[in-house]
Amino acid sequence: MIEQVDSPADVAPTTMAALRAIAGAHSGGYADLATASPVDPTPQHLLDVLAHADPAPGYPSTHGTTALRGTVVDWLHRRRGIEGLGPEHVVPTIGSKEFLGLLPFLLDVRAGETVVVPELGYPAYIDGAAAVGATIVAEDDPARWPDGTRLIWINSPRNPDGRVLTITEMAAAVDRARELDAVLVSDECYGVLNQVGDEQIPSVLHRAVNGGSLRGLLMSSSVSKQSNLAGYRVGYAVGDADLIETIITRRRRLGLIMPKPQQELLQAALADDEHLDTQRRRHRRRIARLRPAVEAAGLQIVGPTDGTYIWATGDEDSWATATRLAEHGVLCMPGGIFGSAGNHFVRFAVSISEDRLDQAIERLDALAT
Repeated sequence: MIEQVDSPADVAPTTMAALRAIAGAHSGGYADLATASPVDPTPQHLLDVLAHADPAPGYPSTHGTTALRGTVVDWLHRRRGIEGLGPEHVVPTIGSKEFLGLLPFLLDVRAGETVVVPELGYPAYIDGAAAVGATIVAEDDPARWPDGTRLIWINSPRNPDGRVLTITEMAAAVDRARELDAVLVSDECYGVLNQVGDEQIPSVLHRAVNGGSLRGLLMSSSVSKQSNLAGYRVGYAVGDADLIETIITRRRRLGLIMPKPQQELLQAALADDEHLDTQRRRHRRRIARLRPAVEAAGLQIVGPTDGTYIWATGDEDSWATATRLAEHGVLCMPGGIFGSAGNHFVRFAVSISEDRLDQAIERLDALAT
């Protein structure tokens, strides 16, 4: 049965603030494995670019500079093997979350129209659809997406569980979206961070997925985690040139424009691969250290552990698991926040300092004794 969903804020049995208070009462404070906010230093050469950016006394282009959009195209070709893009297919965004949340409005989705979201997913998809009064359906099977759907979200690699859609699965999503005459948007924020070796993760922009046409397709991403630039709000969307033009027009009217210095920062971040590979190695090391401690605490890890998260179950309500861990000074994210399919899971993030990771591992290990 297709599930119609409400905003996560309306259905959570408790709040993260309550969990944080429980964890904060632990002697010695708590290790925060819930907040997926970068803690590692922003590369100095990127900060230097921002510090020496050209003066910007005038209004910047909503579409972004040609140089920036060309760099996005080059980066997607170099790092993700995507061909056939041009600058007209790209628009910079103020991070990616505002794009995820505002897209139903930018595409003029109306009250009562249907927006499909993943059964597990980032709450911004639901919140953005709810803001325009859309009917929200959580469904992963394209064959079950209802007639009349206007907008469809997919997410690969998926937050919170790391699931990666295959080329075949993505192609089925594209075909069904086109049958419905719906816009299909792929959130690919972790498309490189979760990559294993040289094996590229499929993108909705790959020819093997879309048949060589971007019609009705968009992809959203950012450099917040891969470059430790979350505080600078730099992201981008890529896809159907007509959709991009529609989005630019509405963004321009609302003043949703990435500042010119940040455009130069994003361009510099995407021109350099070394710092990204360094950050990937950091995440891999932390995941490798944390994984045995999560298992020692009696939790079963489900899905891949190649990126920045561990998804695990204690065979109980997610809030019960999170509360039990909070009482031992370890804060994690209850899976129910990401949809009812996560009701028996919790998510651990490795956006955490090394000393706090040591503390988390020690406390998780203690639960095994």
